[in-house]
Amino acid sequence: MTTRLRRFTELEQAGGPLIEVYAEVRAPLLHLPNYAVSTFADRLERHGREPGFGAVLAFDADGRPVGYAYGNTVEAGDRWWKRIGDVDAEYTSSPALALKEIGVTVPYRGTGLARRVHDELLAGREERYVSLMVNPAAGEGKVQRVYESWGYEAIGAVQPSPDSPVLTAMVRPLNS
Repeated sequence: MTTRLRRFTELEQAGGPLIEVYAEVRAPLLHLPNYAVSTFADRLERHGREPGFGAVLAFDADGRPVGYAYGNTVEAGDRWWKRIGDVDAEYTSSPALALKEIGVTVPYRGTGLARRVHDELLAGREERYVSLMVNPAAGEGKVQRVYESWGYEAIGAVQPSPDSPVLTAMVRPLNS
């Protein structure tokens, strides 16, 4: 399956395809308030205005979005870190990349596309660390194990909103 990756730094160009592919990737969860497309669109709008916003989208041969990742820069006092609680100052002493979302559509899972999108998002970033939050129940723990195989380590638990599940906060050096 041929795919091409495209980088974005402006939400205006990335927003429509991001929402489209999100809805397909998260289809089984869209009935849950935290995963609703409208909730995602609101988060995306907020994240797209934050410093260091970047996104990578994967497109199939027909130009349809089939994978994505996006994030932005977070500083020590950012709500990203505050929600986690007691975080080692090593991670917060300089700007970090918060990987807010990553996903690929069902036909592309297990093909390495998620890793390609992930690595392209991280390429060229100046931050020292990258952090993400994962639902430890996703894929019966498989998703968190994938992140561990990519070099992430758990640093705490967080519930970003009352409608969200408790997530595992993870971090790794950016250029590892």
